[in-house]
Amino acid sequence: MAVIYEGYRKYQLNNMSGKKDIFIRDSEKIVADLKHRNTIKFNISKYDAAVEKGIARYSNLELARERVSYIKSDAINHLPEYLLEFEKNITRNGAEVIWCRNSDEAIESVKKILLENEVKTLVKSKSMTTEEIDFNKYIEEIGVESLETDLGEYIVQLAGEKPYHILTPAMHKSRQDIADLFHEKFNTPSGSNPQYLASFVRKKLRQKFRTADAGVTGANFLVADVGGIGLTENEGNGLMSVSFPRVHIVIAGIEKVIPSMKDLGFIWPLLATRGTGQQISVYNSLVTGPRKEGEPDGPEKMYVILLDNGRSGLYQSDDRYEALKCIRCGACLNVCPVYKNIGGYTYNATYSGPIGSVITPFYKGKKEYGHLSFACSLCGKCSEICPVKIPLHKLLLLNRRDSVEEGGDFVWNEGMKAFEFIFSKRSRLDAVNGRFKNRALALGKNVLGRQKAVPKAADRSFSKQWKSKI
Repeated sequence: MAVIYEGYRKYQLNNMSGKKDIFIRDSEKIVADLKHRNTIKFNISKYDAAVEKGIARYSNLELARERVSYIKSDAINHLPEYLLEFEKNITRNGAEVIWCRNSDEAIESVKKILLENEVKTLVKSKSMTTEEIDFNKYIEEIGVESLETDLGEYIVQLAGEKPYHILTPAMHKSRQDIADLFHEKFNTPSGSNPQYLASFVRKKLRQKFRTADAGVTGANFLVADVGGIGLTENEGNGLMSVSFPRVHIVIAGIEKVIPSMKDLGFIWPLLATRGTGQQISVYNSLVTGPRKEGEPDGPEKMYVILLDNGRSGLYQSDDRYEALKCIRCGACLNVCPVYKNIGGYTYNATYSGPIGSVITPFYKGKKEYGHLSFACSLCGKCSEICPVKIPLHKLLLLNRRDSVEEGGDFVWNEGMKAFEFIFSKRSRLDAVNGRFKNRALALGKNVLGRQKAVPKAADRSFSKQWKSKI
C-alpha cells in the first residue's frame, strides 16, 4: 500500500499543472513554515478571545442564530422575488441596476461606467466580490487608478498580494512584517508601531477620498423593501467611498439580498459578534440611492451591479443551495484545523476555508476546484459556529460525492481498492512479517509527507503476539 501511495504522490509532484496538484505542493510547503503557523495562531487567538466575550453578551445565542438563519433561508428560498423587489425600489430611488452573468460582463460594465463618466481615480472599500472578478487588475488596464482604502486591503495591495482571509485580508502578516513593508514603500521609521502606521495611512488616504472621481463598494446586504445597500465596517472608509466621489459603483452577489430593513437589527449584531466579537460594527450604513436635490453629500450617480458568476448553479442545487445563506463573517475559517495549518493562499481561490471549499467548485468549476472539498477533517466545527446554521461539513461531503461520481482520480481509486483488499482481512495483513513490511515502507519514504517519518512495523503483528500469549 505504501508503494502505491508513494507512486501516486510522486506522480502528483512531478506533474504539477492542475489546481489540485498545486494545492498539494503548496500545502506540503506551508505546513512546514513555522513562522507562518505561529503568526496565524497568534492572530486567530486574538479573534477567538474577542468572539468568546462577544457571544457571552447573548442571553440566548441559539435563538439569535435561528432567527438570522430563518431570515436568510427566506431570502434564498424566494431569491428571484426579492431581487426584483430590490431592483424596483432602488431604481425608483435614482440608481441604475445592471445584471451580470459572469466576471467578464461585470468588468465590461464597470469599464463602460468609468469611461462614460471620465473617471481617472477611484477609491474602493473592502469587497470580496470585487476580488472575485479581479477588479483592480482589469480596471488599471484602462488607465484608472484603483486604491484600496480598508487598512488590511491596502496592506496586501502594497505587497502585491491578494486578501488572505475573508474578513482579515492581512491576517498572515505580523506587526513587524507590516512595519517592514511600510518602511520599504514609504520610508517610515523602521519598526513603527501599529498606531503610527494607521495614522500614516489615514492621512495619506484622506486626500485620495476628496479627489477620487468614483467610489466602489460591495454590499453586505441588499435590502429589498427599501431598495438599499447595507454596509457594515469599522474604519469609515466604506462610508467615505460613498460620500465624497461623484460616482458610486456597487458590486454585489445576488445572494446578498434580504427581505426587510427590520432584518438588519438581527443580522448586523450577530455578524459583528461572530466576526470580531463586537456588539456591532462601528459604522453601519444604508445607502438607498444617489444624492437628491438639496442634499449636500453623496454621489451624483449610483450603479448597482448584481453578479451571478455561478451562484445560479448553486441556487439550483437541491442539496447545497444553503451555502448562499453565508453572511461572510469568517468564523468558519478561524475554527478550521485545515485552514489554520495551510493558510488562505493555498486554496488559490477568492473564498478560502470551509465556505470557500463548498462554493468555489460551483463558481469556478468542479473539475478544477473539486479537490478543495477534500481539504476537510469533517470535525464539524464550521457547522457548529456558523451564525446562519449552514451545515458546512455535510455540504463538503456532498461535493466529495460529486467528485467520486464524476470519476475521481484513477490512480487514487485503484490504490484505495488495493488498500481495501489488504485491510479487509487480518490474514492478508499477517501474510508477511514485519521485516518485509518495513522494506515495503522504505520504498515509500515520504508516504506521510516530507516532514514526517514512517514508523517501523513490529517483527510480529499485534494479533500474532496476542494469539501466542493465549
